[in-house]
Amino acid sequence: MSLTAALNLALAALNLQAAPLPVAPPASPVVAAQTVDFARLEIADGAGPAIEAGVWTPPSKAGTRRPLIVISHGNGGDFRSHEATARALAQAGFTVAALTHTGDNWRDQSQATNVAQRPRQLHVLIDYLVKDWTGRDAIDPARVGAFGFSSGGFTVLTAAGGEPDLGRVLDHCRAHPEFYDCGLVSSHGAPPSVMDQTWGHDARIKSVVAAAPALGFTFTRQGLSGVTQPVQLWRAEGDHVLPSPFYAEPVRDALPRPPEYHSVPVADHFDFLPPCSSRLAALAPVICTPTPGFDRAAFQDQFNREVIGFFRRTL
Repeated sequence: MSLTAALNLALAALNLQAAPLPVAPPASPVVAAQTVDFARLEIADGAGPAIEAGVWTPPSKAGTRRPLIVISHGNGGDFRSHEATARALAQAGFTVAALTHTGDNWRDQSQATNVAQRPRQLHVLIDYLVKDWTGRDAIDPARVGAFGFSSGGFTVLTAAGGEPDLGRVLDHCRAHPEFYDCGLVSSHGAPPSVMDQTWGHDARIKSVVAAAPALGFTFTRQGLSGVTQPVQLWRAEGDHVLPSPFYAEPVRDALPRPPEYHSVPVADHFDFLPPCSSRLAALAPVICTPTPGFDRAAFQDQFNREVIGFFRRTL
């Protein structure tokens, strides 16, 4: 059974709108209770519907201005996709905000290949948090980091200054029609060409963590010349969704400043997501089935520690 078919069955079983998802649907991952506060937001977006977001914050201390970390999920996810990482970051002293990408989430895949909308939406999120949010006085706008997984990895690299060449997508998919991203192109249409795009960048992003970034092959040295911030880059060596050497490796080789590079032996694509609840595991085994010989829970603890350490060093 294909990844898309398995996830559609899972959503149908939940009586939800079916959509092709490569990340966890809305059943929240199992996470331990943390001493952090959480709020769900609806943020006005002049270019589309309001953006759904979640914000995790440490207990407030008068006069404290904390770094802000924004999170971009993979294709078909939502703001809860990396809740465990968000909570870990908040417990470590960061204000953390994750958005649900309009048109590319578990409810709605209508804009799944219109990837230029993603960095623009991330910019809207940052703008709201540092200018309009009621908790803005506790954010240091000079210390903003961005974390993204899969399509979210592409998003944060682009938001940080990257200029992808989407003209490479069609040739890539002619050569690799069986790849997941090429399946999206086949079902949703190719993304608008690079000549038709205005890429939204946000100079407030001072450091980036990208895990298994999608569309890595669209970045050239020139296209990543604007990403001069520190980058922590992650690759799963057993990635069957975005396989080597087309995604993380081109980003690693094109960045003007060598990234802090982590290649995780044995790991598969979805090992960058938290372990699934038993309910989600029963509904979406393609996402949740353990990778043979790999301890996802232990890796997630290590991954979160590495991400926290990187953002502490760079922000």
